[in-house]
Amino acid sequence: MSRRLALIAALAGLMAPPVQAQLRRIDNGVVEGVTAPSGVEMWKGIPFAAPPVRALRWKAPQPVTPWQGSYHADRPAPMCLQPLRARTMNHYFGNEATSEDCLYLNVWAPPEAAGKALPVIVWIYGGAFNVGSANMANYDGEALAAKGVVRVNLAYRVGPLGFLSHPDLTKEGGGASGNYGLMDQIAGLEWVRRNIAAFGGDPGNVTIVGQSAGSMSVALLQQSPRAKGLFHKVVGMSGSPFGELLRPVPLAEAEAQGDGLQKALNTDGIEAMRDLPADRVLSAAQGIPREPIVIDGQVLTGAAQDVFARRAQSDVPVMIGYTRDENFMSLGPVKTIVEWQAAIRKAFPQTAEVVLKAYPVKSEADVSRAVADVQRDATLGRQMFGWARAQAANGKAPAYAWFFTRRQPYADGIRFADHEPATAGAYHTGDVPYWFRTLDSLNLFRITRNWEAGDRALEDRMSAMLLSFARTGKPAPDWPAFDPKRPQVMRLGFDADVIDWPNFKALDALATQPVSRPATGSRPRD
Repeated sequence: MSRRLALIAALAGLMAPPVQAQLRRIDNGVVEGVTAPSGVEMWKGIPFAAPPVRALRWKAPQPVTPWQGSYHADRPAPMCLQPLRARTMNHYFGNEATSEDCLYLNVWAPPEAAGKALPVIVWIYGGAFNVGSANMANYDGEALAAKGVVRVNLAYRVGPLGFLSHPDLTKEGGGASGNYGLMDQIAGLEWVRRNIAAFGGDPGNVTIVGQSAGSMSVALLQQSPRAKGLFHKVVGMSGSPFGELLRPVPLAEAEAQGDGLQKALNTDGIEAMRDLPADRVLSAAQGIPREPIVIDGQVLTGAAQDVFARRAQSDVPVMIGYTRDENFMSLGPVKTIVEWQAAIRKAFPQTAEVVLKAYPVKSEADVSRAVADVQRDATLGRQMFGWARAQAANGKAPAYAWFFTRRQPYADGIRFADHEPATAGAYHTGDVPYWFRTLDSLNLFRITRNWEAGDRALEDRMSAMLLSFARTGKPAPDWPAFDPKRPQVMRLGFDADVIDWPNFKALDALATQPVSRPATGSRPRD
């Protein structure tokens, strides 16, 4: 076949419309999906809870009403109500509809999976608990499903519609309020336990995976008594409640924040707030400082450190990590050695000398790297190290850690509204498309990356590690379990090797005052 004919045949395959998939019977009725040209079967937009609208706004997720006939699960459902992304953002994958009616999930299964018991990977998106979608192209499940697992992406409420505490809600909730988005995640996992066997998945081998706020969600689910038994392994990418950033707050504090939103809306109680259009609630919440997660005594019974210290967590294998150049704090404009020393003494007044010794700066050429390392280690480094250390100290199941270092190869002249290619490095979320085999999603509308052979090899290696962990609980034969006496990580770049956890001896010295919210600017944090 000539090269031209081969190209035409390839394009025809890419443009071929999906065809009807086999029907699947689940607890609420029959669902009908489609089959991709790859042979992977897909069911998109399956409801796992009743629409959380009208009287169900700020309620725990309720059961789905059964339907008659076939439910056409052939297209994504709207994402939960949130601000939209601009087309000039780095992670722009097309416009999506938004709605309060958003508690749906997507399922991908390999060809002829019915009747099998394949590992299940459930994805929980990030976005600072304010944005995020189960439908984004870099989260697509087709490529991993083709490798022999069942993939599930589930949605959960975000922003004030998903994480509002209020005295009236506490009365309705039997002494607890807030965490509705976490309840949605739990309801989605309960759906998986009841129904995933119909798609060829094993309900006894479920791995939950999340990134950023999704990773924090995974850690919170590991400590939640309501999520016990719903999963068997966890993967956390760049986020956890072990640290000062976005950690859960006491119920009374969260209720006071809810009172603040009620005043901003000029209403007289929660029922009047339910009567308002949801976009007004979203708009009013933009100017109100708010911690999304609350220790409510039901979904979450205490701080992560305390729950693990009581050995009350789900004791399952843990695979966690972060990227070299991500961070959620700023030391300010620092260019000289003098400015570096002053910034460290201001940020860490009690431990400054320890920090300065741990991050040696011998010349001004060293300053920018030291600043980036401290900003990373004080936030994501501490979060992930704290999680691994807590699991190793208080659990029998192993923890495995990674450190992602690849800077993506940007196309010449590419510009983003929220992302500077020249300085982004191995950025927050930059590892996700390697795990999920979705590198090409970043070129969906315009060429933003010129992927190299090394990127394809890294995609193969990382996705194989994730698949191995989902199947066996161990990501790779040469990947050591976390040992607090000598903590190590698997460094993931063009060459994968085991190194000591970066600056682990200094991490405790980097404790800061609690940070209420990351400075995101115009950028959604995925």
